[in-house]
Amino acid sequence: MHTDLSPRRPRTLALELVDALGGRIRTGTLAAGDKLPTEAAVMEEFGVSRTVVREAISKLQAAGLVHTRHGIGSFVIDAAPVRRAFRIEAKHLATLNDVIAVLELRIGVETEAAALAAQRRSKPNLGLMREALDDFARAVEAGRDSVAADFRFHGEIARATQNSHFAGLLTTLGAKIIPRARLDPADALDDERRAYLRRVHAEHESIFDAIANQDPDAARAAMRTHLANSRERRRRAGQAAEA
Repeated sequence: MHTDLSPRRPRTLALELVDALGGRIRTGTLAAGDKLPTEAAVMEEFGVSRTVVREAISKLQAAGLVHTRHGIGSFVIDAAPVRRAFRIEAKHLATLNDVIAVLELRIGVETEAAALAAQRRSKPNLGLMREALDDFARAVEAGRDSVAADFRFHGEIARATQNSHFAGLLTTLGAKIIPRARLDPADALDDERRAYLRRVHAEHESIFDAIANQDPDAARAAMRTHLANSRERRRRAGQAAEA
């Protein structure tokens, strides 16, 4: 069956593809552990480009619905048991204070995850982090949404700990923990916003370098700096909005 989505813009196409594939996962047509169709098969069925397919898969990863194994494919995640135990929902991120509270949680969890990743990461782990960073940079320069790539980078660090609980917690939280996913409009990037995202990218690169160099203290410090900077950026933005 061919479902043609091609007349619309790439961003809209990717979101529609997310809805279509996500619907199959939620209804059980694609069950936990199932492998998603290949990129070529999805391109053929929906009449979209490879770029659209990859963006949609990235968003499904960020939503905690699929996990991609490098060189093998993407598989449906069974996150229901974790989500029943603990979940941060949209209503928990309704205000600036809510977002800052989640950043404080992330500082507690992800700083240690970065240190463990520096001690335990493999070459494939580094490769996946590098891919996420490059996708982030390309999205920023092209003026596209970078939230999915941002979340993917943090998720790959969690997986590099070789402790499934870190990755499970981050998957449960989902891409909404990236602050701008909740507070910033999805408008085209202006110069100020692009400069801000370039600073974020530089912070990510510092974390990556420390993990690549297997320096746990530097990785811990770089992650703490990055998340603390995010918290302070949010505070300043909130104060400016109230002024």
